[in-house]
Amino acid sequence: MSYLKTEYEIVPTESFCVIRGCSGCGRKTHFRNTHKFRVNANGNRLDVWLIYQCENCKHTLNLAVYERQRSSAIPKAAYEAFLRNDALFAKQCGQTMSLFQKNKAAVDFEQINYSYIKRHETTETSSPNTARALTIHNPCGLKIRPEKQIAEVLGLSRSQVRKQIAQGTLLLEETDFGKALKLYFRDAPFDENIADYE
Repeated sequence: MSYLKTEYEIVPTESFCVIRGCSGCGRKTHFRNTHKFRVNANGNRLDVWLIYQCENCKHTLNLAVYERQRSSAIPKAAYEAFLRNDALFAKQCGQTMSLFQKNKAAVDFEQINYSYIKRHETTETSSPNTARALTIHNPCGLKIRPEKQIAEVLGLSRSQVRKQIAQGTLLLEETDFGKALKLYFRDAPFDENIADYE
């Protein structure tokens, strides 16, 4: 039996958007990453915040990256990135789910743009027959329904995916607490339809 194994990863293309009540607007609005940091020193302790801003009235929301942290405990490269407002580093911070969890900030999962990157493909051969396995990694834990992930990678409609699952030609397994989907194809030539997102 030959096994064709393909792995994709869901990658956010921008920082996560926060939805919360805005004192300036008097209602819930979206706050977006300004790609800027605020650093405050108090003796040998540092506070570092990633600054978010209301998209309507420009009120700010500071998300704590470090609180009362000894400067010696912050990696030098990160500290320098904070000081120079490194936009790429700020974007990466804005895609780190633990930062939002720590700050109890609600991410609007409907506002997240993402793409699929093919990470790995291997073939293990032991006979002419070929089985296909596809893994979709979701390291950020984005709330995307499994059938939507499958449909977007395979270039199918969600109803087609649900039909294939019901017929048993597509076997689905969720792993790592929803951070990965494993799909196994049974006598279905889906490899021709797999979208190339590279």
